[in-house]
Amino acid sequence: MPHALRLNRLIAALPLDSQRRLAANLELVPLPLGKVLYESGETLRHAYFPVDCIISLIYVMESGASAGILVVGNEGMVGMALFMGGDNTTSRAIVQSAGFAYRLSAQKFKDEFNLYSDLLILLLRYTQSLITQIAQTAVCNRHHSIDQQLCRWLLLSLDRLSGNHIAMTQELIANVLGVRREGITEAAGKLQRSGIIEYSRGHITVVDRMHLERLSCECYAVVKKETDRLMQQT
Repeated sequence: MPHALRLNRLIAALPLDSQRRLAANLELVPLPLGKVLYESGETLRHAYFPVDCIISLIYVMESGASAGILVVGNEGMVGMALFMGGDNTTSRAIVQSAGFAYRLSAQKFKDEFNLYSDLLILLLRYTQSLITQIAQTAVCNRHHSIDQQLCRWLLLSLDRLSGNHIAMTQELIANVLGVRREGITEAAGKLQRSGIIEYSRGHITVVDRMHLERLSCECYAVVKKETDRLMQQT
């Protein structure tokens, strides 16, 4: 079994026999920054298990305005609609930090899900963590400042990467958070002047994570605690 499979926490949490069955059908694919994996209303053809990339699910309004619903990295998967009773979703899935992911065809995913309880139990726990993230994001967008939202988003992204570097443009951050680009520019500028991050041409390096956590609202801690609790049960 490829060592990289275990870099995805969902796959790593499965018993070895389940990992081997998946490994026979998984395809490692590069996911460049900004790539759209699917649009709202499209039939899902694949499930994706990120290794070192981050994928955002974004809701896009008829006017073109958008807001991020959740972020997925090496702790999870994209394509939950495949086992939730539908083959499509109302959100757009876009790569917000480039890297690689394992891709599994929709049918192979359903076969594994329907035949074996290990993946079923694991995905139900993961779904609960996603519900927490979605709910907390809604609260955060309504009650907290752009500065706090940016800190939350940076921390959630870091938790899903192996280092402290994020390749991400301010325009894409603004689209994910559903705010004006000028607001992100101002908020990022404050963090950079305080020595918390370094930002240059779409590359963000978090220099002082502890300070970033102090500036973030409680929404980040709620999501992290619930995700860790549920994943530790596996």
